[in-house]
Amino acid sequence: MNLRRTLATAVVAVSTPAVLLSAGSAALADTTPAVQQHKPSYADLKKAAAEAEQAYKDAVAAKAASQQKLDDTLAAQESVNHPLRVAIAAAEKALTAADADKAAADKGVADAKAKLAAAEDEAGKAAAQKALAAAEATAEKAAQAKTEAEAERAAAWKAAGDARLKAVQEFSKAQDAPAEALKVKNAADKAVTGASDCVREQGLTVLANGLPSKAVTGKTVDFSFTVANGTDRTLDVRPLVFFRLEAKNQFQHFMKVQWSDGTEWKELDSHLNSHTATVKAMQPGARTDVKMRMTIEKGAPAETGYALFAGDASDQYNPCVSGPMKRYNFEVLAADSKPGKVDDAKPATVDDKNRPETGKPAQDATAVKPAMSNVSAKQADAGGSLASTGSSSATPQLALASGAAVLLGAGAVFAVRRRGSKGTN
Repeated sequence: MNLRRTLATAVVAVSTPAVLLSAGSAALADTTPAVQQHKPSYADLKKAAAEAEQAYKDAVAAKAASQQKLDDTLAAQESVNHPLRVAIAAAEKALTAADADKAAADKGVADAKAKLAAAEDEAGKAAAQKALAAAEATAEKAAQAKTEAEAERAAAWKAAGDARLKAVQEFSKAQDAPAEALKVKNAADKAVTGASDCVREQGLTVLANGLPSKAVTGKTVDFSFTVANGTDRTLDVRPLVFFRLEAKNQFQHFMKVQWSDGTEWKELDSHLNSHTATVKAMQPGARTDVKMRMTIEKGAPAETGYALFAGDASDQYNPCVSGPMKRYNFEVLAADSKPGKVDDAKPATVDDKNRPETGKPAQDATAVKPAMSNVSAKQADAGGSLASTGSSSATPQLALASGAAVLLGAGAVFAVRRRGSKGTN
């Protein structure tokens, strides 16, 4: 992954969702809105954030290594045994010798000139002239040698200076890298946080079918619930189901509620909310039914009970998508009661927009073959009924999952969302 490009896309995805960000999946072209097709997936954002974090750690480590290298370089150059220091010392020594040779040669020229001036006859003048020429040649060579020695000394000092400068420049680059990497990391983390915010989807519904408004103790009641994806998203849906008697916690064992995975009956925990099974890749407009049954034992110390249903879901862009929660109240009748024809319990919407965060649900187990029906596309309206919105067949795969909830006071609204949900994305 091109880290900077992915992070730049991720930041835009959080701050300006309407902008087309990057090439989307052609496979989703028929079912996914144009904006989502061009958004980075949540997995992409997580990967980019992990890469940015590693890049930041690498930059910090590189800065420390560069600082150590600078310290080592400067300290080493102070040693008389360092090659650069040895070269400087040799150049200085050579220049000192060349300077002495030139001074001696210059003195020889001066002496030769004095002898030439003092010569009285032609023979003496000729000899002095010859000596002067030789002295001047020696002086010229000495001057050239000194010039070369000076150049060698300058080169030795320059080499040492260049080595120091290179070390400082390398450290300077490494010094700025952590700050730049931190900016990228923060942007990536912000993108992940933005994508992690829970999205509210009114079209994601879980509704009970045939749950009676009155339940006689000692008898088993068969009913079901329907999961309907009335959104424009392809979702992995975890239906949340919770049943409770209006009695003390220690009396909850009087009620036994089970759901069918198509092969066997699974029992709900009487104290915690349960995510029955994950409906994988549920297409927009699809719905599926899950069979349930409830038995309240004779002598149950309760006159009423209730059930909560909701849809917790995720898609490739949002790990938290939540639908509205519905509450169904029912009466608990004695074993010898004959209520006659009993109406279905009516759904009521629970004000759960400010639910606190709960523990993460368990990971999906191996897929199971559910006994579920997939019919024409439906969507639940505010009152809880299923309204037809078109047709779309689907065959969702199920996987076992479970979660934990927090009971909220006398109203018994249960915390089953990761955090307070935002408006529809």
